[in-house]
Amino acid sequence: MQDDSGPLSPENTPEKTTLPATAAQTTPENPWPLALLSKNLKSYIDRAPATWVEGQVIELNRRANASYITLRDVDAEVSLSLTVWSTVMNRLELPLERGARVVAQVKPDFWVKTGRLSMQTRDIRPVGLGDLLARIERLRHALAAEGLFSEDRKLPLPLLPGRIGLITGRNSDAMKDVMRNAALRWPAVAFEVREVAVQGVNAVAEVTRALAELDAMAEVDVIVIARGGGSLEDLLPFSHEDLVRAVSAAQTPVVSAIGHEADRPLLDEVADLRASTPTDAAKRIVPDVGEELARARQSRAQLRRILTMLVSRETDRLNHIRSRPVLAAPQSMVERREEEISRLRSRALASVTAEVRRDADRIGHLRAQVRALSPQNTLDRGYAVVQLQADGSVVRDAAAVPPAARLRIRVAVGELAATEGA
Repeated sequence: MQDDSGPLSPENTPEKTTLPATAAQTTPENPWPLALLSKNLKSYIDRAPATWVEGQVIELNRRANASYITLRDVDAEVSLSLTVWSTVMNRLELPLERGARVVAQVKPDFWVKTGRLSMQTRDIRPVGLGDLLARIERLRHALAAEGLFSEDRKLPLPLLPGRIGLITGRNSDAMKDVMRNAALRWPAVAFEVREVAVQGVNAVAEVTRALAELDAMAEVDVIVIARGGGSLEDLLPFSHEDLVRAVSAAQTPVVSAIGHEADRPLLDEVADLRASTPTDAAKRIVPDVGEELARARQSRAQLRRILTMLVSRETDRLNHIRSRPVLAAPQSMVERREEEISRLRSRALASVTAEVRRDADRIGHLRAQVRALSPQNTLDRGYAVVQLQADGSVVRDAAAVPPAARLRIRVAVGELAATEGA
């Protein structure tokens, strides 16, 4: 039974003058009475507000007036015992079953006489698939708005991965499918496997931890997260926000191979590549050795054809060039140039000779003009030049000649000496 009386305090106890005012002030010599502690605990707990919580029903014991439920967190190993009175249970449209996912409004209650804490359930409601899908859609829109699903963030897969990281269930068919089909396509493929829980409360933590380990290994070129389908409730860990953000932050390309076409988990959106099934993932991360060999043979044959055509085309070009007259009879080109040079030399010689003759005639003409104007020509016509023998000056005026001056008379041929007045 609950005791609704007010909390005890040093003032309303028989030894009010000696009891400590607070719990921190109690000592071995001066403790609180147990009733005082219980009353104060109840008073403190009663002030706590009612809280809505979500979990999965793992235990359900029905009694006449009440049902006792053990509720476990959907993402962690944490459980809580609830007390649900029949009036609350009777409001449910369908009977509550173990394994159901529910939300409940709970309020802690402390029983003073026994010191027992219980969680009283004021309301409880099952979480249907529609509610789960609505939550996933809200998270999908929120993460998309952050750009976590953008194509620009996705990493390209390597053409031929050296080592593949595989995260999958323990000894699961998905692991066998991926490894078998990858080995069939490329026998030399190598795997780094991490077997984890792929459903339940531990799935998110184990998958995230395995992803971090593989992402830190330099030899791992691509990481595959594989599971062979399942119900919506089983696949909820692959839509958990923590896992989605871990995949978005990974530096190694991540392939999602969950194999659930009806409701795509958020892992499919954030992964660098989505495979419809684990088998499809194996086909898309490694090439087929037979196809690659055939492609190599085809490329080699195509290269041979191209080279053959190129050599044939160049041979035809060489034959065509060789058949031209300049190459068929190369001396004809020299002969034509020789004839052209002889012709040009003859023209140059004729031009120079004609120019010399014209200049010679011009010089003869100028010489005749000079001779006609020269003093010698005047002397040849009978004139003479009289000069003073003393200084050689020409006599132009007879009055200017001193008496008895010696003169030199120059005629056409030779000279004569004379004296003035003789």
